Amino acid sequence: IGMAYLDELFSVAGKTALVTGAATGIGRMAATALVKAGASVMIASRKGEDCIRVANALNGLGAPGRAEGFAGDVSSEAGIAALVAEVKARTGKLDILINNAGVSWGAPLESFPYSAWAKVLGVNVTAVFHLTRELLPLLEAAASDADPARVINLGSVMGTQPLADDAYSYTASKAAVHHLTRTLALEFAARRITVNAFAPGPFQSRMTAFATGTDEQAKHVGGHVPIGRIGAPDDIAGATLYLCSRAGSYVTGAILPIDGGQSVQHGLALFKE
Repeated sequence: IGMAYLDELFSVAGKTALVTGAATGIGRMAATALVKAGASVMIASRKGEDCIRVANALNGLGAPGRAEGFAGDVSSEAGIAALVAEVKARTGKLDILINNAGVSWGAPLESFPYSAWAKVLGVNVTAVFHLTRELLPLLEAAASDADPARVINLGSVMGTQPLADDAYSYTASKAAVHHLTRTLALEFAARRITVNAFAPGPFQSRMTAFATGTDEQAKHVGGHVPIGRIGAPDDIAGATLYLCSRAGSYVTGAILPIDGGQSVQHGLALFKE
């Protein structure tokens, strides 16, 4: 009974998913979890060859799910339209959309460039709204009272905590993602589509390679985290399967911290020295 129960609760078998920016980092971790748990996963990012390579690797795992990779650029309206066309050519319904593609920009306050706002907000916020809206017919086709369609947006602990770290447009964009997530959750509830966000702390990815690229660096960054380490693939896998399976079908509008306690870390002291 044990495994059957787990399967029934956390399985995503037979579901169809799109994960943007899934050739690396957190997107790849989420896509891997979905394939291992039985879903058909479309992996799209600007680097189409990388997506095909990752899909081939996932298909070589002997998992019950499968993957296919192709190029998809969410940094422009035309790019999103092309991505939507690619998805529609492959499926008439979409059970799961993970808006993971993101960009960052770091520069000191004094020299932070004007262009770094439009670029970062375009990919991190505008694309999340526009791609989700354009895929609504496919999400609605998959949605039902018993099993809603699922949208997961990638936020950040930087969107919950007032932490800039020289990434001014990034931190603002992630706060916007969290707010947009709650807004769409309310609007989409009647359509039987849940909308939630991950708010990760530090994980190994291309975006954080400058800080977590080596094991030594990862250990150093992990030292700043209350739980004492940076995030691992299973941390994303568990959250993904929870929100995308029967287990998470009643959860919407949540900003899920996956950060080892960073979102509650404040360093304030009132009476104790």
